[in-house]
Amino acid sequence: MPPSIPPALRGRRARAIAVALPVGLAASLIALPFTAQATPSPDAVISEVYGGGGNSGATLTNDFIELGNTGDGPFDLTGWSVQYLSGSPGPTSKWQVTEIKGAIPAGGSYLVEESKGSGGDTPLPAPDAAGTIAMSASSGTVALVRSTTPLTCVSAADCAADTNIKDLAGFGTATVRENTPATGSDNTHSVARNTALADTDNNSADFSGATPSPRNSAGAGDGGEPSPTPSPTDTTPGELRIHDIQGTTRISPQAGKTVTNVPGVVTAVRVTGSRGFWIQDTAPDGDPATSEGVFVFTGSSAPQVKLGDSVVVSGKVTEYYPGGQSSGSQSLTELTGPTTAVLSSGNPLPRAELIGAGSLPETYAPDAKGLSIESLALKPGGYALDWFESREGMLVQVGDSRVVGASNAYGETWVTTKPRQNPTPRGGTVYPSYDQLNSGRLLLGSLTGEKVTANVGDTLAGTTSGPVDYGNFGGYSLQATTVGTVKSGGLKPEVAKKGRSDELSVATYNVENLDPTDPQAKFDRLAEGVVKNLATPDIVSLEEIQDNNGAKDDGTVAADRTLAQFVAAIRAAGGPAYDWRSVDPADKTDGGEPGGNIRNVFLFNPARVSFVDRPGGDATTATEVVTTGKHGKDITLSVSPGRISPVSDAWKSSRKPLVGEFTFRGEQVFVIGNHFNSKGGDQPTHGVFQPPTLGSETQRLTQATEVHDFVAGLLAKDRKAKVVVLGDLNDYQFSKPVAVLTRGGILTDLMDKLPRNERYSYVYDGNSQTLDHILVSPGIKKPGYDVVHINAEFADQASDHDPQVVRLK
Repeated sequence: MPPSIPPALRGRRARAIAVALPVGLAASLIALPFTAQATPSPDAVISEVYGGGGNSGATLTNDFIELGNTGDGPFDLTGWSVQYLSGSPGPTSKWQVTEIKGAIPAGGSYLVEESKGSGGDTPLPAPDAAGTIAMSASSGTVALVRSTTPLTCVSAADCAADTNIKDLAGFGTATVRENTPATGSDNTHSVARNTALADTDNNSADFSGATPSPRNSAGAGDGGEPSPTPSPTDTTPGELRIHDIQGTTRISPQAGKTVTNVPGVVTAVRVTGSRGFWIQDTAPDGDPATSEGVFVFTGSSAPQVKLGDSVVVSGKVTEYYPGGQSSGSQSLTELTGPTTAVLSSGNPLPRAELIGAGSLPETYAPDAKGLSIESLALKPGGYALDWFESREGMLVQVGDSRVVGASNAYGETWVTTKPRQNPTPRGGTVYPSYDQLNSGRLLLGSLTGEKVTANVGDTLAGTTSGPVDYGNFGGYSLQATTVGTVKSGGLKPEVAKKGRSDELSVATYNVENLDPTDPQAKFDRLAEGVVKNLATPDIVSLEEIQDNNGAKDDGTVAADRTLAQFVAAIRAAGGPAYDWRSVDPADKTDGGEPGGNIRNVFLFNPARVSFVDRPGGDATTATEVVTTGKHGKDITLSVSPGRISPVSDAWKSSRKPLVGEFTFRGEQVFVIGNHFNSKGGDQPTHGVFQPPTLGSETQRLTQATEVHDFVAGLLAKDRKAKVVVLGDLNDYQFSKPVAVLTRGGILTDLMDKLPRNERYSYVYDGNSQTLDHILVSPGIKKPGYDVVHINAEFADQASDHDPQVVRLK
């Protein structure tokens, strides 16, 4: 996929997911779990969660959970507990329990101390209850429970239905959460509700990153990071300027220290999500490697400054890692726990630096042989990542800029500052190889509340300006205080050429977690794509068909309702009465959205093509190629539909290839539908390790080997056999897994037959790239191939993948 990623999933900044995704992550890749609504709590709530106690960089020695009470009287906790579940639970995961007792005072707090780490120097205030749970600093779920019996639910839907849960807080990339998870937590940050303790049952809206501030029922607390010491009346600028704090590497030379009265002018303010403001020094040092801007993080408190205020700020210098340090993301230098004095207002802002076609170096990142680049001296003239790091927190601007990544639901849009860098015919920027990361790409967010809606090929005209920020999705971004105007580029969805009567047309389409809980409009849009844009292929190999109740995790694995609804929508759109074949997976074995049981499916038009049914195929039975006929020269599948080596470790927690035997005009055709494992877990291309390690590639290599060997065995029995291998391979045409598939010339990747700047089916982080493929065996001569661009380049899309079709004579 990936699905549309809500703001709270993008780290503590304006938006945020989950997992550090490299260029090309498809969220076929990472599927967001089902979200459920419960009744908001009118009294007792979880008010703060901190799992970084005693970790590296932490001040506090212990993890903690703080409860709050908005009611008019004490809230009795007799027989209650707080419980914790890991952020990515499996079927056997268990909730950890800490029993609590006593009461939360009216309008007060209740502190539960948890595991102690080896670091930190500040103990918590006297806790009201204590446990030994070692919580994650970056991702997990905490529940306030009406009993001391461990919960058994491990999905958001099941937990929403558990009446013993009074309140629930999922943070980071937690599977179990209310709506979308809160973000902002790490070793030095908690997630906390605002002071009103509002509960909307949307964790991302109710919680934000904050400086840990535990309080007990006696009102003692506000521990954590020490408050700066200068008197509010002492406004003399301190010895250190912003460039002294930022330094000439990615890590501040003052990290972990408290600084006093750092001067600057407020250049931007953020009042939602990660609350805070940016300041910039008006007296730069002239060193191109040192930034003159910095973000001041105010946590749950709304910033009390405005643009143009001249201020001095005291606080702790913190290196914040969006997504946690283990995510591989770079850090953002910021001032936390701030004390701010306004010296004057209405001052002119520093001039925003224009990013033109020649501003950013062509080379994206330094090569550290896979090691960290944090300690390397910044070379802003040599590497795009260094250029942005040297402007971290500073005002920049772009002029007229071509859109290369369509706006998402939150108005975030990718543009290119280098219009001649690998352009596609439709206005995007193609990703041609691992060493050409398109350094001109830039993510634009908005601090104004104004949402941009733009397609690839549109132009964001005029001036867009704001400070440079960094997040674990997209990397460096411009958080706009001034936004340009969208001018349409006139991009239209493509329509495939309809095959002739003597041509067999075969398509692949990732339909992005389709199930009956989706609105009918999604079925209708996808159906229109099959009928109008793909011109009703004879066979359609589908990826991401979910079971009959979607993400509800109740053991359902059948998808006949999903498929019947889709087929009906195709018929209503004027298409043929497709039939289908698939093999139901075993429950919770094929990855994807928890409870969804996604699988590969064949649709086919029985008026044009016949499916050869051979019974016996199930979740664990492998299909094999067997010889038949008088002289053993004919081949068939042992089961059809069937799966390739379904019990092999290559397919652990991943979709198994679906193999089907078809006949068209008396000709035998074998089709293999695939959905390889996601790129989740790869280090981000914009991260601290350069070049990034592609950890997920290992499994795709074993998967590619399984498919290659199956096809090789088939062709060994009939070298003229017609085989089509297609689907979402979650990797590029130049990747090692695709090279394995084509090894020995048994398959040709048709993507390589397109012009270089047209080789894409998916757009991620402003890169037009290939994840979906159609490959054919040598027995198929002169295939007609087309990637049909109808989704990935558009802000309004039915799926995040573009389908493809091949026509075979």
